[in-house]
Amino acid sequence: MAETAVAEIKALSGREMNELCEATDSAIEAGGGFGWLTPPSHHVLESYYNGVLLVPGRSLFVGRLDGVIAGSAQLFRPTRNNEAQAAVCILTSSFVSPWARGHGLARMLTEAVEETAREEGFGMINLDVRETQDVAIALYENLGYIHWGTHPLYARLPDGSWVPGRFYYKILIGETPGPTASGDAPA
Repeated sequence: MAETAVAEIKALSGREMNELCEATDSAIEAGGGFGWLTPPSHHVLESYYNGVLLVPGRSLFVGRLDGVIAGSAQLFRPTRNNEAQAAVCILTSSFVSPWARGHGLARMLTEAVEETAREEGFGMINLDVRETQDVAIALYENLGYIHWGTHPLYARLPDGSWVPGRFYYKILIGETPGPTASGDAPA
């Protein structure tokens, strides 16, 4: 049986950076590159991930299959001046390389991000995903994420066609806010 592990990381060795870039390339080529439609150069990916590690309020989580980095996810926190959304964070840029799918890494990455967010006191987490990502949608819905809206022109593909996107949230701490006395959801 394959060995899986997920961890938040603060730095990447040269080998780890190569593994992460290769996993990212294969995910992009398979259509799940969190925004990229074609794989950028290795240098661009290195710069991107080095930037993620430097940006305050971002955390990088990696998933490993048999010791090799096979996917990642990011926790994005609101800026300090955003007091109105101080209790809300975002799960973003999540992927698992095609060669490592089917071993539970996507679930493990999502749960690791959620656990860190709860430990830091975030009450809610948001995410979005292309509507064509059926496996990701099923995972998030099975984990209790609530689909609250769909954007019909979420992403544009290389052929010029548009793909809808789905938006989700999940309450991490406390209860789902209910309607106010006027019947409207709280603002």
